[in-house]
Amino acid sequence: MTALGIPVPAGFTITTDACRDYLRTNELPEGLEAEIDEHLASLEETTGKRFGDAGDPLLVSVRSGAAVSMPGMMDTILNLGLNDDAVEGLGVRTGNERFAQDSYRRLIQMYGEVVDGIDADRFQQALAELKQNRGANQDFDLSPDDLKQLVATFKELYEQETGSSFPQDAREQLGRAVRAVFDSWDTPRAQVYRRAHRIPDDLGTAVNVVQMVFGNKGGR
Repeated sequence: MTALGIPVPAGFTITTDACRDYLRTNELPEGLEAEIDEHLASLEETTGKRFGDAGDPLLVSVRSGAAVSMPGMMDTILNLGLNDDAVEGLGVRTGNERFAQDSYRRLIQMYGEVVDGIDADRFQQALAELKQNRGANQDFDLSPDDLKQLVATFKELYEQETGSSFPQDAREQLGRAVRAVFDSWDTPRAQVYRRAHRIPDDLGTAVNVVQMVFGNKGGR
């Protein structure tokens, strides 16, 4: 698409070789973390933003890049790089606090579900209760202050479920997210799908780390 002149978000790919090594040893391959740091530095230079920066943070998504499409089987995490400081900076930088708080609560939920295995219903129930209390029919009806409260609720829920605070270090977020996407290759649902579609188990998945482009930035 880049060759055709179609705008494509900047990013980089971690190969299937790294995934296969990880699944065999349960450890990231030697040198991979240094390579990720190098690619992140290049991405920061390209975008003019800094990963984990409090004022103008670079935010990234982590997605599976399996050689054979497996719709709905592999995990994705969005908005990596947000934390308690960066969410405030993002709100100021964009002039849209609602967007910033909404992005942060989505990160906490996705990260909690994918990385730490928290039941999605826990987050959905908290969201539903807040909407009921506010008389909101849709998520979009929630105010910036409502979403800020939801962030606090999600963080409390995360700590209750994991025994740890939601990670504030952007590189810790990214490292654990990469591992989680690798792990998603071997989840029971993925194994069943591969058997049904005759996809070899030893292919592994690549991981695409891509600058976030937002669809939830408009409106209030």
